[in-house]
Parts: sequence; structure tokens; C-alpha cells
Amino acid sequence: MKTKNLATLYDLPTLDWAPVAANLDRLTQAPGTGGPDRHSHWLTTVNADGSPHVTGIGAIWFDGAYWVVSGRSALKARNLERDPRCAVAVATADYDTVVDGTARLVTDREEVAEVSRRLNEGGWPCEPDASGTALTAPYSAPSAGPAPWHVYRVTPTRATALYVREEGGATSFEFD
Repeated sequence: MKTKNLATLYDLPTLDWAPVAANLDRLTQAPGTGGPDRHSHWLTTVNADGSPHVTGIGAIWFDGAYWVVSGRSALKARNLERDPRCAVAVATADYDTVVDGTARLVTDREEVAEVSRRLNEGGWPCEPDASGTALTAPYSAPSAGPAPWHVYRVTPTRATALYVREEGGATSFEFD
């Protein structure tokens, strides 16, 4: 991994990726876990005309990647399937983080089941649908449309983290 210290102007140290990733791994969207009252992730995709599309999403970080859930007919999913370049952003008490990467539709039943298990731990009672390749639940975001909802894995290519606690710091990371 290549790093670049973005805070040399203030003589701050280069951040390490491990604490940033550990912070992402702890996040849930369950009430009471962030602000306002939970952690919100934001996904940026590329529209067909090249303009950006930013939308709030359900996302979790594990196994070195973001896992995003969407109905395939939603604009964000259509954008990801046409052009997999995207970014996921989140602000936390310790770090503001943006992860750039490439997305792929997940159809492996074991991966979908693992995402479901982790989302359940985070407070969303989803489960794999009858095909095992998508998710269903009693509810989702009001704009999500009807189930099934599909899983996309966002493999990072680059990330930027700002340490927002005392001392501070800002570093970009390029993944191999």
C-alpha cells in the first residue's frame, strides 16, 4: 500500500491504515451508534452522462471491502453495473473516510449469507431470498423499492482518511 501524508503543512504524522479500517469494521447503522443517532454512508456513482450521483446507502465494511445493498433497478445499482467505479464516504467520531473502488454484483450464496448475518448483527433483520443470491427483509429504506435487494462488493483502490481528534492528520492510501 502506498501512502501520502496530506497534512505535512501542519507537521502532522502520516496515518496508519489499520486503525482506519478497524474503525470502519465497527460501524453499524443501528440507532444510537453514530450521529445523528447512527452512521450514514454515502455512495457516489457515475451517471450515464458522466455526472456524479450521490445517495445514502446501507453499507458495511469487512474483509477489506465495503458491501453495499441495493435493488438492481435503483439508479445507483444501474450505475454500478454500467460503470463499477464508485466511492463510499462516512464520517465518524474518529475519522472522516472516503473509499474509492470498483463494485461487482455478488451472486455467491455464501458471501450473500455472510453479508446478511453481519447486517442482522447491525440491526437490520434481512435474510437471503429463495435464490440465495439477494436479500429480503420485512422493511428497507423508504426509497429502496420492493425486495429482493442485491449485494455489491466495493473493492478499494484508494482511500482518504482525516483523523478528526486532537492532533489530527490526513492521509491518502493507494491499495495494490
